Amino acid sequence: MNLQNQYAAVKSRGGVINLSHRVKLAFTGADRIRYLNGQITARLTGKPGIIPACVTSAKGKLCADIFVSTWEQLVVVDADPAVAATLPARMEKYIVADDVEMTEAPEKALLHCVGITPAQIADLAPALPSTRFGIPGCDLALVDTHELPALWEALTSRFAIVTDELAECLRVEAGIPRWGFELDDNTLPAEAGLDRTHIDFHKGCYIGQEVISRVKSVGHVNRSLRGFVTQNRETIDAKSRIFSVDYLDKEIGFITSVANSQALNRPIALGYLRRGMPESGLMAVSPEAPDAPVRLELSNLPFTHERA
Repeated sequence: MNLQNQYAAVKSRGGVINLSHRVKLAFTGADRIRYLNGQITARLTGKPGIIPACVTSAKGKLCADIFVSTWEQLVVVDADPAVAATLPARMEKYIVADDVEMTEAPEKALLHCVGITPAQIADLAPALPSTRFGIPGCDLALVDTHELPALWEALTSRFAIVTDELAECLRVEAGIPRWGFELDDNTLPAEAGLDRTHIDFHKGCYIGQEVISRVKSVGHVNRSLRGFVTQNRETIDAKSRIFSVDYLDKEIGFITSVANSQALNRPIALGYLRRGMPESGLMAVSPEAPDAPVRLELSNLPFTHERA
């Protein structure tokens, strides 16, 4: 099935994606909520639910962008597999006298349903509302991997399968940054727009809070994640650097992710643009074709027909 048909199927019926490759950390113990509130940028209340958050360094830069799932006796933190070597140690580092136990859960499966409510799968497994790809959906409770084949068969008999290619298309359309593409350990959350979705500026102290609050009070960062479309529907090289007709000899940004938007029926891209630079007359210059720049226009995030 081609991407267009996959996209149509998920939009009409809902879809399911296996996210078991993500880092999964399970927290138990009476102090788990209090402890995690001292480690992440969002506020946990202890009520069941799923929220996005950041884990930051003392300098306010990202250690990971995460989803935090609060279940009845358990809190699960999951993150991109690219942080598998660093996140567990960072999350466990400050457990000293707390009644908290952290365990890695590679043997557990993590499934997400796009465009599907928990009520639609209540007969199959417990689930909580979750919006991972910019579309309302739900996450299923972690299940043992030996239970996954039967559950997957039951889900995919009702709903479409979200392939990796489609998941990436949905992510880019929604303007959601990803570790290793838009995010790394030199990124400030506000640069990637995570201050709007992942940070509670009224909660208690957490590691990195002072710097993050200072960035908010300053009111700007030196670069911002933006959406781009091409003027003439050309494809965009993911390694492109961004220039302006007013700054032909000066790089003012760079592309981080590209996709062929099924909603807009045209190539789209995410990338960073430096503060104070022109927002028109933009060009993407590929290292593979430096003499063939592609004209760019800014687009709102998430991508819509309305231009910025």
